[in-house]
Amino acid sequence: MSMSPHKYLISGILFFGLISLIGYSSVMQVRLSETDYLKQFPKGRLTALVIKGKPDANGDTHSNRATCWYMIGAVIAGDTKEVERAWVTIDKAFEHQKPNGAVVNETNLKNAANVRGTFFYLQELAHAIVIIQDSPMEPRFHDRIEKLKPKIRKACDLMSANYDVIIIDNTLAINRIVIAAKAFGYCGLLLKDESLIKTSKRLIAHALAHRDKDGVFIEKGGRDSSYNAVSIFFGEVLALNISIPEFEDALPAAVNWEVARIKPSGEVDVTDNTRTGVGKEFVSGHPKNVNTKEVIFALTFYGLIHHDEKVLEVADRIFKYIQAESIN
Repeated sequence: MSMSPHKYLISGILFFGLISLIGYSSVMQVRLSETDYLKQFPKGRLTALVIKGKPDANGDTHSNRATCWYMIGAVIAGDTKEVERAWVTIDKAFEHQKPNGAVVNETNLKNAANVRGTFFYLQELAHAIVIIQDSPMEPRFHDRIEKLKPKIRKACDLMSANYDVIIIDNTLAINRIVIAAKAFGYCGLLLKDESLIKTSKRLIAHALAHRDKDGVFIEKGGRDSSYNAVSIFFGEVLALNISIPEFEDALPAAVNWEVARIKPSGEVDVTDNTRTGVGKEFVSGHPKNVNTKEVIFALTFYGLIHHDEKVLEVADRIFKYIQAESIN
């Protein structure tokens, strides 16, 4: 049955009215869920990027944060057995929760380090749990998630009470502010707490105020091709779950600079970096290098979300480079 001219007119008025309210690109580009974008990663890429987080048979891991991403990969793959394997590390992590709510393995840390260690872990943990909740595995883990929530709430109370400490301790490394924002945002989603989400947005605004004239996120007074990507990566996945349009508006400039730092070989250029790849910072006695996998995550997500074939090609190039060079 054909549509009457009057109905065409009404439909047209509604469509263009919607454009005037939220913009043409928002109407024409359908935003998918984070889970949907993860499922669109090129075949084998997500598994390759997260495999180092796989715990051993006893549930021990070299990094609780990495294991949260391994869990996300297992959820996307529909591998319940591996999600169960990874969950053991969560139980073990909270065995070390301090009376003040900190979730860190180390003892005798200063307050700022306790707070930083806690939000670094919670941003990945809450992220992984939100992904589980958006999957067919939710019923299997529902009771365990509910049991965990009071412990996460206690950790969030520590973070909230130390907002000023987070700002003072981490602003020179602005990616950490974005990471803290991700912790508050995902925990807010998990706990259904709008005050945590509000704090997340406040931290994002602070991070956005620390970009240079070209829109690159500032790390210790300059530009860094690893940590700029970290800010992009953690902020863009957060933006898939809470409304931070001002961060999304800032992404193209930061991404354009990042893309320009990728050599034809796929290697990330570290020339003039302020932190990584140039011997200025050390971890366990070794120079801190570019986290190439997080650069790949950042550009793959961005390319998929924005249908940007150029950025996806660059992400492909980096991925092929780390495979050829056996870079972990």
